[in-house]
Amino acid sequence: MKIGYPCINLSVGCTANSTFRLKSYSVHNLIKKTNKNLECLQKILEFNVANKIFFFRIGSGLIPFASHEFCKFNWQKHFQKKFQKIGKYIKKHRIRISMHPDQFVLINAKNPKIVEKSFKELKYHCEILDLMKLDSSAKIQIHIGGVYDNKKESMQRFIEKYKNLSLNIKKRLVIENDDKLYGLKDCLKIYQKIKIPILLDVFHHQCFNNHELIIKAIFLAQKTWKKKDGILMVDYSSQKPGARKGAHIEHIDLNQYQEFINQTKNFDFDLMLEIKDKEKSALEILSLK
Repeated sequence: MKIGYPCINLSVGCTANSTFRLKSYSVHNLIKKTNKNLECLQKILEFNVANKIFFFRIGSGLIPFASHEFCKFNWQKHFQKKFQKIGKYIKKHRIRISMHPDQFVLINAKNPKIVEKSFKELKYHCEILDLMKLDSSAKIQIHIGGVYDNKKESMQRFIEKYKNLSLNIKKRLVIENDDKLYGLKDCLKIYQKIKIPILLDVFHHQCFNNHELIIKAIFLAQKTWKKKDGILMVDYSSQKPGARKGAHIEHIDLNQYQEFINQTKNFDFDLMLEIKDKEKSALEILSLK
């Protein structure tokens, strides 16, 4: 099992997701911010390797406004060598990489403009992983989307829109169960139609499920991953005490975590910690080994 955390490191003193306002858009600003983001991403990866953290989710803000209609700059060519350098480091140290586009990515939306923007955003994410020359075990995870007053039709619309995606995107795309609208059972129905792998979010499953025990949920999700996809990815968090249902905990609850590990010890998966204090919880878990 590889332990990881998403997007932000609180220890290295920089962010790989720095941006600027759209009204300030210029090629100069894009190049400046992207250079800083790529330098910080390298620092984060080096920190992770030094601390035996071999799973990381790269933030969507790496290239500001990359999928926006304003962006005509060939950032792929300009930053190609830097991406390849980072990719070589990732492959050398066998780091598992994922990405998670923002919530506005809704390929099952009724509005064609939203679908078009979603496709462009998925293309951008895919280009990052392709420029790093990472194999198809580097995944892009999305939610199924909205219900739009008719869940069955919305699921079918997801299936039909998915069919229109490029093969390059399809090989990286996985769906994740959410905490309110689409549970594991719904994801499995979509998998039966298009064979898209299911990334299991443990906390979401606890919030919204069809009475499947977590060990059963892991088993069902794992069966949707093929060899080319790498081993199953699992997101993990737990409820923040005293907060609204679904609010993520600030720091890892070791008792709950150990109970989860004991339940799933016979399965092989990489674990993404969606805990508020990021690498700090990951480091505490790794110190237990």
